[in-house]
Amino acid sequence: MDFVTRPEQKIPAREYDVVVAGAGTGGVFAARAAARGGAKTVLIERKGYVGGIAVEGGCGLHSFFNLWKPFNVEKRMVVRGIPEEFIQRLYQAGGCSGHNDTIMRPEYDGDTLCVDVEQYKFVALEMLREAGVQVLLNTWAVDVVKEGQRIAGIIAESHQGCEAVLGKVFIDATGYGDVSARAGAKYSEPNDYPVVNSMGVGGVDIDRYYAFLRDRGVLFEYGLGPRSGRTSQIIRVDGAWEKLDPALGKAVKDLGMSAVTTTIHDNYFMFIKINFKMAVSPSNRDALADAEFELRRRQRAALDIIRQTIPGAANAFIARTAPSITIRRARCVECDYDISLDEILNGAHYPDEVFSYGFHDSAPRLQIKGGKTYGLPYRTMLVKGLDNLFAIGMMITSDHEAHMSTRNTVSCMAMGQASGTAAALCVKQGLGGIRDLPYVKLYDALKLGNVWFDAELPYKAVLGGI
Repeated sequence: MDFVTRPEQKIPAREYDVVVAGAGTGGVFAARAAARGGAKTVLIERKGYVGGIAVEGGCGLHSFFNLWKPFNVEKRMVVRGIPEEFIQRLYQAGGCSGHNDTIMRPEYDGDTLCVDVEQYKFVALEMLREAGVQVLLNTWAVDVVKEGQRIAGIIAESHQGCEAVLGKVFIDATGYGDVSARAGAKYSEPNDYPVVNSMGVGGVDIDRYYAFLRDRGVLFEYGLGPRSGRTSQIIRVDGAWEKLDPALGKAVKDLGMSAVTTTIHDNYFMFIKINFKMAVSPSNRDALADAEFELRRRQRAALDIIRQTIPGAANAFIARTAPSITIRRARCVECDYDISLDEILNGAHYPDEVFSYGFHDSAPRLQIKGGKTYGLPYRTMLVKGLDNLFAIGMMITSDHEAHMSTRNTVSCMAMGQASGTAAALCVKQGLGGIRDLPYVKLYDALKLGNVWFDAELPYKAVLGGI
């Protein structure tokens, strides 16, 4: 049988102002911002927790600041607002290291912020509940209901059954672009990144790892901060394993294993990243299943290398893995504006920007010149051809090199606050579409939400008639 016909069915519906699909890095902040703006907000998430790649990758949340060290310019925190508010709350809960300087590699990033992924999950969910967001966990967004160029609702499936989640404004924060694709948006699938499953490894000593790399002359980065209740401890280490031994370097490279790790706990590496380049886009279900197996096979092989290489790690064990593959990109959704690498590197600012950002993941090869920032235009999040849909996070920016900046975790957090704030304003003002929102009102609301703008140009441009 090639297909079946599903009979018509009447399903229950619930109605909200703002519907956010995907409770990952951007979706959490979008939902909180929308609720803070007075919108009745729902957040749909297929897993049983929130946080997405920020908790599944387990990596450091750098890039809140501009790249100040290599250019000897003023250090500025350029991503603030709800993302920084969350970090401070997470720090108070003992769930992160706070902001700490990296040492030896200033040309890449001056800040390291190490995160306990389990604490992140709880604190993020707690903040959402306090804001009044209805969080639908273990729920899939499987289809959309459209009325012309507007989305009227999302069809959701859970153990409870099928239901329609109706709304006025929608935010696609799924990572895969599922809502945008089902709504008929144009998209591409570049398949230009490896997929990842990061594992936490217990029974390893980061001080011994640091000394091992240092004594062999292959250490190229570390960070100091709080660890297990003590200050000024090693919390981040990176080195060049390929320089230790050519055969070892090849084995590590073949596994897609990265030498960098962070921790805020003794005897625990919070993440060891294992990469795998798929032959097709990760939106392909069957290929993704094969990749899931391959990454777990590689994790076992990587654990053997850790046990055999790092002093004192003979009894190391895998303490945590992501429940499913994490991606850097699947679908790239076509939006009203596509920011370019040249604009990013030259620190362009715009009359409709929604935050400033100063990091590029390919540094030092590619850096934002002079330790400056660029602004992300509002237009980059507006899904082309649809009146009430935002796409945020890794789904925007078609050029790979430009995407190496906009896709980063802290950028996605800032996009979340921007889109959620805009969505709530659109509802409050009864606008026909998200393009009808006067920028001056969005700018004022973002400023009130402690979003930092590195240039005064946007507000002046709006007063000039834009």
